[in-house]
Amino acid sequence: MKLVFAGTPEVAVPALDALIDSKHEVVAVVTRPDAPAGRGRRMVACPVAERAEEAGIEVLKPVKPRDEDFLARLREIGPDCCPVVAYGALLPKAALEVPRQGWVNLHFSLLPAWRGAAPVQHSLMAGDEVTGASTFQIEQGLDSGPVYGVITEDVRPTDTSGDLLTRLAFAGAGLLVATMDGIEDGTLKPVPQSADGITLAPKITVEDARIDWHAPALRVDRVVRGCTPAPGAWTVFRGERLKLVQAAPVTDRTDLAPGEIAAGKNNVFVGTGSHAVELLWVQPQGKKPMRAADWARGVRIAPGETLTTAEVR
Repeated sequence: MKLVFAGTPEVAVPALDALIDSKHEVVAVVTRPDAPAGRGRRMVACPVAERAEEAGIEVLKPVKPRDEDFLARLREIGPDCCPVVAYGALLPKAALEVPRQGWVNLHFSLLPAWRGAAPVQHSLMAGDEVTGASTFQIEQGLDSGPVYGVITEDVRPTDTSGDLLTRLAFAGAGLLVATMDGIEDGTLKPVPQSADGITLAPKITVEDARIDWHAPALRVDRVVRGCTPAPGAWTVFRGERLKLVQAAPVTDRTDLAPGEIAAGKNNVFVGTGSHAVELLWVQPQGKKPMRAADWARGVRIAPGETLTTAEVR
């Protein structure tokens, strides 16, 4: 089939590579416009645009996918199907009607669970033991279209959202190619999603990533892992924000009050609503990530000092 691929971030690149290497032809890529990045805030292309340009594929960067110039070019190309991975914009009806086989999204959850922008983060924060990826036909509703295929992926005890998303990106790339193959030869028909088990996964906000030390240690661990690498779980120490990069529950220590810090030579423990967690890596405001024990030595934590949920001054 003649394909127009839509995607933006690094997590979409494995699927683009797999489609380029498949029997199908990727004739163009749709992605978000260049955006400012780095200290100089210079305009840079997104990872999918860079990969497409390397491969000599036409790149379309509409400000909004309802822009008439974009729609006219899409109609001119006349794709058979438009596979999508993390494009980042809602597609209007006028765009959905162009390819004869529609737009097919690779979504990183087992639909109908975790419909929305942050399925992997919400899956980790909810404590799911198994997740996966689904391909489905895009319609006007939020991730509600009929499903072509799924793969499953076990959630490992120390997985961050970055770890899990990377595995799903590569495994999902194979699923997306297989879906294109099945659509082309007519062996794959989409199946409507179940009305049961629908959960939503809106974008994780900075407020969602704030640690509540009165919550159980298991919840603290899930928030840290679910919010790593972005937006980054955080707490407050001496009035400034402290990011928690890596932590682990410690079931045999229950002597600390919620938020209370106990720093030794090589360990930093913090009390929660249940047992303690050990801080392994942290990132003070304006600095690079560092081992928690090195941070604690540098700030010279006094007995009884705490991490809090208070607003930053």
